[in-house]
Amino acid sequence: MKTRILFVDDEPNVLSGLRRMLRSQRKEWEMQFANGGAAALELLEQESFDVIVSDMRMPGIDGAELLTRVSKQYPNMVRLVLSGQSEHEKIFRAIGPAHQFLSKPCEPGNLIGTIQRACGLHSQLQDKALMNITSQLSSLPSLPQVYSDLVCELSSDEASLQRIGERIESDIAMTAKVLQLVNSSFFGLPQHVTCPQHAVALLGLDVIRPLVLSAGIFTQYTDPGIEGFSLEHLLEHSLAVATSARRVAETESDNQHLIDDAFIAGMLHDIGKLILAVNLPSRYSDSLELARKEEIPHWQAEQKEFGCTHAEVGAHLMGLWGLPNSIVEAIAFHHRPLDSSTTEFTALTAVYAANMQQHVNVSTDASEEPPASSPNVTDWDASYLSAIGMSDRMNVWGSVPCIGS
Repeated sequence: MKTRILFVDDEPNVLSGLRRMLRSQRKEWEMQFANGGAAALELLEQESFDVIVSDMRMPGIDGAELLTRVSKQYPNMVRLVLSGQSEHEKIFRAIGPAHQFLSKPCEPGNLIGTIQRACGLHSQLQDKALMNITSQLSSLPSLPQVYSDLVCELSSDEASLQRIGERIESDIAMTAKVLQLVNSSFFGLPQHVTCPQHAVALLGLDVIRPLVLSAGIFTQYTDPGIEGFSLEHLLEHSLAVATSARRVAETESDNQHLIDDAFIAGMLHDIGKLILAVNLPSRYSDSLELARKEEIPHWQAEQKEFGCTHAEVGAHLMGLWGLPNSIVEAIAFHHRPLDSSTTEFTALTAVYAANMQQHVNVSTDASEEPPASSPNVTDWDASYLSAIGMSDRMNVWGSVPCIGS
């Protein structure tokens, strides 16, 4: 079945240019072109689409309003902005409903790749409730104290970008959101940014302050009261894995991009747990109980309950938000690395090794999975280590200092 895509712009010349530029995709895509927001909404009432790509500055119904309506009425659609530089106020309005931002002029390969990648991730979730929830998410909740400290810092006349970056870096939800923004092309910033502090410095106070205080890109966590789940412990575990993954990466590579990716992927590897716990607390609680009852790893219980695991859920959202492939891959396969297509050491390897070490060395898992889910050394995936030619490195990685052990 062809992917169905709706392109929206108020300039006929732009739509004609897109038709010509994407002619090579006609065998794979079925494309419609709407002249403005009102025309797009009329088409949506008549036909279904997988992706909508909209300009921002349009008379009447602009891009932000259009994508907001689409997110509510057609939550499963992938929503992309393709626009020229616009005022910050318009950007802020679109940050919630848009999954990714692309700037005009956009190279054909970049546009095609973004759409193909987003659709591929979308197809991984078979649970319709999960797909609806993940597609609609515009932010994830942060610990109240971290959120309060950040707001206080941003409200100060002496706000420090370094302190702001440190607070954001300590929280998985804030880290994910700021990386979504900085890795878009909308702000005209470098594309490969995986350090939250660097991201904050690039965006600057004039962007970060209204994003947090007015646009509400971060929200406060409300405890769903699930036995066996604690956001505080999840954050502790995530930071421990991130730190250990960075150290593992440093033992194998001097590539700073890879090392940075390993840290961020480690920080975000369990973000799917937060998505499930906050949005589907009853079913997530059932999966925890199933893991305890059957004495199986929690991710295997999730597979039974949801048809996928927190790894796929987290990777799906991070992919929709446009985070780099290396990070999305590490999140997706950190429990089953052999399912990936990698044949060499990557951020996935570092996160896999660090996560294994945390479960091996910490007597009570910091993310409060059932004790039965904690692997021992024999649980290392020998086939994966052999596939990447690193069967002899397990003991080296095991000697890397393990935070929390």
